Amino acid sequence: INFAVASAEIDEESADLLDRLAFVAERCPDTSIEIAGHTDSDGSRASNQRLSEARAVSVARYLRRQGVPRARLGAIGYGENRPIATNATAAGRRANRRIDFVVNWDG
Repeated sequence: INFAVASAEIDEESADLLDRLAFVAERCPDTSIEIAGHTDSDGSRASNQRLSEARAVSVARYLRRQGVPRARLGAIGYGENRPIATNATAAGRRANRRIDFVVNWDG
């Protein structure tokens, strides 16, 4: 999922992926989805935490507009606390700016 720089606005290019996720979620009613927002380490920890939370909420809102019930969605921001790559390089920072989806079967 892509966002404008330092923004929680979802990039138009991400709509197709989110639409497909909503389509699958509708067909799997015994699942819930945790939407986890992450950032790189640029900026303050507090700012990155807020941004990660806002991005996760933005994705949850998008999925709700596509018909996924609110009760099946959880949005959480981890800020810069869970990097998957080094923040010392541009490529690493890009990898750390992400949304992870954790699908749980509730049945």
